[in-house]
Order: sequence, then structure tokens, then C-alpha cells
Amino acid sequence: QVQPVESGGGLVQAGGALRLSCVASGRTFSLYAMGWFRQAPGKEREFVAAISQWGVSTNYADSVKGRFTISRDNAKNTVYLKMNSLKPEDTAVYYCAAGGKIPSRVARTYDYWGQGTQVTVSS
Repeated sequence: QVQPVESGGGLVQAGGALRLSCVASGRTFSLYAMGWFRQAPGKEREFVAAISQWGVSTNYADSVKGRFTISRDNAKNTVYLKMNSLKPEDTAVYYCAAGGKIPSRVARTYDYWGQGTQVTVSS
């Protein structure tokens, strides 16, 4: 059992940066891979980035590769998403998810989800 809680969202100008955090309660955080997904108004949820149980492997959507970096600190039960060079099309609610052992791109492979944090990028 793990309950992710996201934070760090906000309003930034295009080209700016934000760092999202996801703290997962429970003693089983280190047993799961972690992923970030996002959903914009009127659009389906899409994969952003994921990281394996121990952080050895990562996976990124092509749209964010080179701009976003996912990392984790299992001692703090926390996963991060550092977002640089933000674009208006990055505007969405960002969700943190836990599940499995590998950094899957598929939402249904994750068992536990946070409530999301809003990221808005102005032009």
C-alpha cells in the first residue's frame, strides 16, 4: 500500500522551470517503480516519465526527453520531476503513480495514483 501526493506545480512563463515532487506514504515505496503522467483539458492522460524501483532505468516521452528529468530518493519516499525549458503545451495536471518494478509507459500498469498538481505555462 502506497499513497502518492504531488506538489510543486504552479504558473511559469515559457522557457522557465519547475520541479515537481511526489511523496508516497507507506513503508513500501521502494518496492515500486514510479511514473509521471499528465492530462490537459479535453485530452487523454499521457505518459511523461518513469523510473524503476531503484532508479537504474528511466523512460521518457519523446516530447519531454532532454527537457525533463525524473529521479527518486527512496530514503525520503520521494520521486521528482525536474522540468526545464517549459512550453505552453506542457500545461496540464501532472499525476504521480506507483506500481510494478519497471518504468512502464502504460498507465494501467500502475496501481496507486496521486490527485495531481497543476502546471500552467504561459506564452
